[in-house]
Amino acid sequence: MRDHFELRDGDLAGRIGRLSVPRAGVTVETPALLPVVNPNIDTISPARLESEFGADILITNSYIIKTNEHLREEALDVGLHEMLDFHGAIMTDSGSFQLAEYGEIDTTTEEILQFQRDIGTDIATPVDIPTPPDVAREQAETDLEITRQALADAEAADTGEMLVNAPVQGSTYPDLREEAGRHADATDLDVFPVGAVVPMMNAYRYDDMVDAVAAAKRGLGVDAPVHLFGAGHPMMLALAVALGCDLFDSAAYALYARDGRYLTVRGTEHLEDLEYLPCTCPICTEYSPDDLRAAGSKEQEQLLAEHNLHVTFAELRRIKQAIRDGDLMELVEERARSHPAMLDGYRALLDHVDQLEREDPASKGAFFYASNESAHRPEVARHHARMDRLTAEGHVLLTEGGTPSGDDFDATWRVVPPFGPFPRSLSETYPLTAEVPERLDRDAYEQAARGVSRLVEENPDAAFTLAHDDWPESALARVPESVELESLSTVSERLGDEASADESDEADVSDGDDERVEGDSAGLSDE
Repeated sequence: MRDHFELRDGDLAGRIGRLSVPRAGVTVETPALLPVVNPNIDTISPARLESEFGADILITNSYIIKTNEHLREEALDVGLHEMLDFHGAIMTDSGSFQLAEYGEIDTTTEEILQFQRDIGTDIATPVDIPTPPDVAREQAETDLEITRQALADAEAADTGEMLVNAPVQGSTYPDLREEAGRHADATDLDVFPVGAVVPMMNAYRYDDMVDAVAAAKRGLGVDAPVHLFGAGHPMMLALAVALGCDLFDSAAYALYARDGRYLTVRGTEHLEDLEYLPCTCPICTEYSPDDLRAAGSKEQEQLLAEHNLHVTFAELRRIKQAIRDGDLMELVEERARSHPAMLDGYRALLDHVDQLEREDPASKGAFFYASNESAHRPEVARHHARMDRLTAEGHVLLTEGGTPSGDDFDATWRVVPPFGPFPRSLSETYPLTAEVPERLDRDAYEQAARGVSRLVEENPDAAFTLAHDDWPESALARVPESVELESLSTVSERLGDEASADESDEADVSDGDDERVEGDSAGLSDE
């Protein structure tokens, strides 16, 4: 167990944790954003990041500092914290980004780790190889070997109380990502960045990003703090947290502001296109779009950067509350509707439902069925997997409600799409208390049918009748042939016809009786 990272609350694979950073003497609550600070560009000062935005950790680039004579001398003289005027934890990159951009850098893992320790870094990074997406497998494997050597060099280095990153690479090969995660987890290093995902996010390949992170997570232990390198757009944070990422860093708040772009949880807007500001942060309540457009370029850049940070930190707070409330999936689903590529990412997340289910809490507050994707949530998979715990005997009626054609059953169980069957005694337990719409989609019924199939499979000696409310043929086709099917609407119509016929017969009998009574009365009258 890694004693510097403590898990407090969880939902899906997302968690609220506490990362202890001993050299800084601070504890960072995760999920956390590390604003990127370029030591050459002062968009928002680190002191303001700390005092106004609540940042208790940031990231800067030790290679830029090392290769700039003035910055190098100042950092070595007074230390990184005093140089930046920041009291929280400071992570530094090693130059791997420059390596990915320009092809080479003039340093080694041993040298850069020593430099990071000398300037007072709290969380350091070795020189790994960020392998871009879609490269040949041979290149990905070769780069991974170099990264493994960097991790070995980092383990051998004297780092004192300084925590050290163990980057997880592997390009777009899930097996390499998983293997890299397992290798990194076996080291005595401390934080585990999933690297080289920025090109995927820049290309809106959120499904590939999800697959890369999920593969890395399969190799990493549950107690491993995971950093998604280069990720920080508020639109995708809920998705990444649901995967189990704890730390995020991005220069997007500043880079986008420089380009006149305005971040929202639903995507990015250009300031020139905005008539209204859809936000309640201090910038958006004080300024109008016209005010921002009228500002000088430097002032506009700073104001937009401040807004971009406010909306990002607010989203992280919203995510933490969703974890506490147990409705992170609802937030992920809401964010997925902001862009088709985000929806691809959400659907890719559900492809890893068995992995999510292992960490997802078994009991929460409420389950809201909001789309066909809800039919594939971890709670549904868990219910189906646990059919082996349910025992059915004799002739069992599985019903959505209503009246079947007969009542010769040994037991009656409920059936609720998308979960399927369960004993009535479980009706008030999560997630079977789910709020579902009356107009359900095909996926919900098909998943319920899979639940019926699992129950039959686990109880081969029992007989089952499924009384369903007009399930689609695609769902009924998934029900085992041994199950007797009855449509509740057909039964209701038949019972209604029979009831009408009975009433008609009773009316005929009643008319005959009236005639006899009238005849009798007439006879008495004659007398």
